[in-house]
Amino acid sequence: MRISDRAQRIEPFYVMEVAKAAQALAQEVAHTDRPMIFLNIGEPDFTAPPSVQAAATRAIANGATQYTQALGLQALRERISGWYDSRFQVQVPANRIVVTAGASAALQLACLALINKGDEILTPDPSYPCNRHFVSAADGTAVLVPTTATERFQLTADKVAAAWTERTRGVLLASPSNPTGTSIHPDELRRIHEVVQSRGGITLIDEIYLGLSHDDTFGHSALALSEDIVSINSFSKYFNMTGWRLGWLVVPRDVVPAIERLAQNLFICPSTIAQHAALACFEPDTLSIYEQRRAEFKARRDFFIPALNALGLMVPVMPDGAFYAWADCSTLCQRLGLKDSWDFAFAAMRHAHVAITPGRDFGHAGTANCVRFSTANSMGELHTAIERLRQWLIAEGALDGL
Repeated sequence: MRISDRAQRIEPFYVMEVAKAAQALAQEVAHTDRPMIFLNIGEPDFTAPPSVQAAATRAIANGATQYTQALGLQALRERISGWYDSRFQVQVPANRIVVTAGASAALQLACLALINKGDEILTPDPSYPCNRHFVSAADGTAVLVPTTATERFQLTADKVAAAWTERTRGVLLASPSNPTGTSIHPDELRRIHEVVQSRGGITLIDEIYLGLSHDDTFGHSALALSEDIVSINSFSKYFNMTGWRLGWLVVPRDVVPAIERLAQNLFICPSTIAQHAALACFEPDTLSIYEQRRAEFKARRDFFIPALNALGLMVPVMPDGAFYAWADCSTLCQRLGLKDSWDFAFAAMRHAHVAITPGRDFGHAGTANCVRFSTANSMGELHTAIERLRQWLIAEGALDGL
């Protein structure tokens, strides 16, 4: 059977390939005193709070399980609007908010609504691979623009201006970012958007980790800058509802009808049960739980990053949000006789029973030298992972002189 050119353009998601290998090895060591520790997948170890689970149960018991409007429950759109006001002091009317089947659906809808065949979208290198594949699925081209640690692995206005061509349609940013956990400074973001607007382009920004910001300097929504910005968000990360597949999209008012038509045809509506459950996310007691969990994520970061640095896995920029560490393993690769981060990740899996993600997925700008750790695990598992890595590196003589 002939496979479409569109499908063949989509590269494998190597994170999942590594995950399959880690799961296979995990089965072999499951009953030993060193079971696999998974620091390769960005999924909170917390699940939805009891109030959210209870709301889902009530929805099922009450028969509130039929289709909703394609744009989502009006009550949920209003709750999200209120959260922007109370958390970020930004006025985002509910009629600009579209509830979606996860942030993935939000990105797909935004790309299908705004990108034409042949359009180019500038995105930072490194960045989350699936985001650029949504551009490709809409018959556009994601153009990776190399970034550096001094730029916080984010685009700058100067780089956007320099990379812009007659085919450029806009930018796709992420703040905080996966894999680096770094955000764009609000002043730089403003300059980027000014460059984009001056060229008649679009600014799309992935803000799914915004609720997990740890630094007041960066913990601001891009929506405060302009109503022309398109923001993608999710209930997966801050709200700990990964498998519920619920997200949202904020777009200019004149874009909503196009998004609604696409959503009606492609998705019908987001999960009704998940929407009713998500209403409970914004209750004061539930928000208090989320803030306690955010503090725990910060504590994990504050332990894990210095511990990695002490092992020679240097993190060049302290993450200000999310739950990732983007670490340079090139020195250790040299000492271990390994080619790159791909080999390092598999060696760590085999010898330390710690699963991590090599940089291959995330672009080309130095990614062969870097691995991504997820710090979404418990503090106990993070301590154990560091100790196992330390013991492995000592046994190989790779920590001498560090």
